[in-house]
Amino acid sequence: MATARPRRLEYSESTRQALVDSAVELFTEHGYAGTSLEEIAKRARVTKGALYHHFGGKQALFEAAFDAVETGVVARLAGVLSETGDRWEATWSGLSAFLDVCLEPSYQRIVVRDGPAVMGWERWRSAEETHTFGVVRAVVAGLVESGAIDPLPVDALARVVFGSLSAGATAIAGSDSPEQVKADVEACVVRVLEGLRTR
Repeated sequence: MATARPRRLEYSESTRQALVDSAVELFTEHGYAGTSLEEIAKRARVTKGALYHHFGGKQALFEAAFDAVETGVVARLAGVLSETGDRWEATWSGLSAFLDVCLEPSYQRIVVRDGPAVMGWERWRSAEETHTFGVVRAVVAGLVESGAIDPLPVDALARVVFGSLSAGATAIAGSDSPEQVKADVEACVVRVLEGLRTR
């Protein structure tokens, strides 16, 4: 027989989620430096004490916001990649979906711009590998294992592809013409992967 979840636990989880949602919104709008914990608590409609109960400080809350954005991206990409059984069609759909994400303000500000500065390069890179790198590696592994592309070392190839996508995301986030840069990055990555395709 299923037992009811304690009301206090449900309240605690909803409070934490409200804080993360508020943090994502405010960090996106104002950046890390321009956002205060008071603003986050106010938008979440909780006390600052409740904020400190769930998060040790501003950086911990930022990392939770980062994780929320990246987790959402991975879930969306997984959905896109599972829509077709054709590996190449799924690869192109996944690539396009990721580059669409790179146009979104929350991804640009939290993951691409503020992430490395707030978290430090090593911690940011490690967090990226936990999230989007795993998706890229799975796609590359599937292409190699199916014989769709030349039999190159999976980890090395995945890092090369991931590196180009990360650089592309940075270029898109920093551009005055993000849609054009997105199209350019997509064309280049497609051309590179097509060059590896077995004939």
